[in-house]
Amino acid sequence: MNVTRRDIRIEVMNALYQYDLYQSDDLAFIPYFELEEAQNVFFEVSSHLKEIDQIIEKNLYDYALYRLSFLDRAIIRLATYEMTYSDLDPKIAINEAVELTKIYSNLDDEKQHKFTNKVLDNIAKALKG
Repeated sequence: MNVTRRDIRIEVMNALYQYDLYQSDDLAFIPYFELEEAQNVFFEVSSHLKEIDQIIEKNLYDYALYRLSFLDRAIIRLATYEMTYSDLDPKIAINEAVELTKIYSNLDDEKQHKFTNKVLDNIAKALKG
């Protein structure tokens, strides 16, 4: 099977979503992964979650992290991780996050992907300095 980066991102996004869902009900979360690469990325993201959330919070203007849906929070956390802790070009991380948002989270008004793009663009600019 030919595994793409998007396949890995989707599995990590799902795991981050489930993690938040379980945390909201104070349940223990035991992730299951089909892709070993996704498992590695998930544990990397989760090990930096506090720092990632702080970065996101600083760049959410007039909004709070807890107000984001679990799915949108998962997508933004993954992209923030990629921009902060990997050598991936931030433009690619943002583009992938916007595409995931369009596929999995856009409502009828199609505003969510614009929101995701704006937040991640703010983060990329802040990280660049």
